[in-house]
Amino acid sequence: MTRPILQVRDLSRSFPVGNNRHVRAVEGLNFEVPAGQTLALVGESGCGKTTTTKLILRLDAPTSGQVLVDGEDVHGLRGARLRNYRAKVQAVFQDPWASLSPRMRVRDIVAEPLEATQRLSRKEIDRRVHEVLDAVGLRADQARNFPHEFSGGQRQRIAIASALVSKPELIVLDEPVSALDVSIRSQIMNLFKDLQDELGVSYLLVAHDLATTRYLADWVAVMYLGRIVEYGPSEQIFSAPQHPYTKALFSAALPSHPSMPDTEIVLEGEIPSPLSPPDGCAFHPRCHLCLGEVCQSDRPEAQGPENGVSLACHRGFDWGTTA
Repeated sequence: MTRPILQVRDLSRSFPVGNNRHVRAVEGLNFEVPAGQTLALVGESGCGKTTTTKLILRLDAPTSGQVLVDGEDVHGLRGARLRNYRAKVQAVFQDPWASLSPRMRVRDIVAEPLEATQRLSRKEIDRRVHEVLDAVGLRADQARNFPHEFSGGQRQRIAIASALVSKPELIVLDEPVSALDVSIRSQIMNLFKDLQDELGVSYLLVAHDLATTRYLADWVAVMYLGRIVEYGPSEQIFSAPQHPYTKALFSAALPSHPSMPDTEIVLEGEIPSPLSPPDGCAFHPRCHLCLGEVCQSDRPEAQGPENGVSLACHRGFDWGTTA
């Protein structure tokens, strides 16, 4: 890996729910986002992806652990250092209509992060707004318009421009194309790639769509019930997934060609409640490769890396198999 922009170390977040009980939303997370690259967090709904992004964006505070951006613990920042962090880390959310104020003109929406974090003249702010609108494929004169005057794809371009205006080092992409028409998704994904190549920005991608993940991500962290079960280079994980959950998750995706055989692994049951997670490996009640007592009683710790991949599974590595 190159120099990491973001480092997550032993990050945990639990929520009290009364009677001395806690929901463990995320537990013991460790990962990095290298400079100029993309890490994807993938997993079923309820696995802890949203909680993780809230902790990174300082929208919530961890129970324990650290979030480091350029080596600084973001939850200990105050004053000017906090403003610098706000400029350095931005986000693009799933629904561009919900993330843009309908009462604000595009110029003011895009300029807001810059005005909140830097002291610049109006002329300099307008120049920067026009630059980023051009970078995302919009015209400078469209800065006078309101969000309702744009299509869904154009609104997402406005959200991207707003994230870019403060020249961030890291952008959190929370399902950035899932609310868009299929015909527009490829345009926005190509835009993310082009901006990364041009500006060297890093992305933390949260996505359900595995095709989006494979196209955009250099690294993948697979989450299950608040923990990372597999983590490594994207192509390595997609070509030879190791954890039984990763294999099942990937097998449920549509094949890249209609003539390919359907090899879906059907998981039994639902994700266990984080209020009372199973003993041992949290995945063992649904695992088609469960080893029995060891999986039911002992929590697997991360092994490796082997071929760049870390794995939390008692079965260990078995390169070249996908079932």
